[in-house]
Amino acid sequence: MTRILALHSYRGGTGKSNLTANLASSLAMGGARVCIIDTDIASPGVHVLFGLEPEQLGMTLNDYLWARCGIEEAAIDVGRRLRGPEGQAALVGPGALFLVPGSMRAADIARIVREGYDIERMNAGFQALGEALELDWLVIDTHPGLNEATLLSIAIADVLFLLLRPDRQDYQGTAITLDVARRLEVPRLELLVNKVLSSVDFAAVREGIEAGFAATVAAVLPLSEDLLRNGSETVLVAASPEHPVSLVISELARGL
Repeated sequence: MTRILALHSYRGGTGKSNLTANLASSLAMGGARVCIIDTDIASPGVHVLFGLEPEQLGMTLNDYLWARCGIEEAAIDVGRRLRGPEGQAALVGPGALFLVPGSMRAADIARIVREGYDIERMNAGFQALGEALELDWLVIDTHPGLNEATLLSIAIADVLFLLLRPDRQDYQGTAITLDVARRLEVPRLELLVNKVLSSVDFAAVREGIEAGFAATVAAVLPLSEDLLRNGSETVLVAASPEHPVSLVISELARGL
């Protein structure tokens, strides 16, 4: 049975797509069959972390939503693209990793923004993808903020990670999203605090946010110069498995 993990943030710039790619990769490297679906189709970007250029995407989530293809036809096997520290294949064994990307064509993005899409078809696609690819996990990279598509992703999630930075605007938006998720009765709902300065007391950050939101903080992740230097060119948990950020993400994956 496919379980659904959604990663969401109220605002952009939290590192959600990067964390989505790394967490999904860690699950696959641990032996699970995983597919990421990039539902941030107004500004898709997960494919970049797997070294995919726009012209390599083929069919996309947009094509499925416009009934041009089946959802499984838009799934790309990105597991073979994961490379370890020495350039070797990082995904071995029974695990598998797929990606359903959003289109990078300007006309497709403009059409989505202008016309929207059928939310029920999106929901049906989630279910069909799990069955067609025999997934253990479907990992949804959501669009920031709250809209109809985001509410669907939250409502059907078995696990929801809400990302925030230690920033007052993020706090206010996260409080709203948290309230919505609780009303939708998400089975497992936890916070991820990202981009925390290394000079800050992480334990104090965790304690303060847990008290302020009355919610569990699953992890506190540092603002990493290595990630900034990487520029979304690789998946960190594969390329640098012993990096402090990779170790936190790997522990998150094991907890799932």
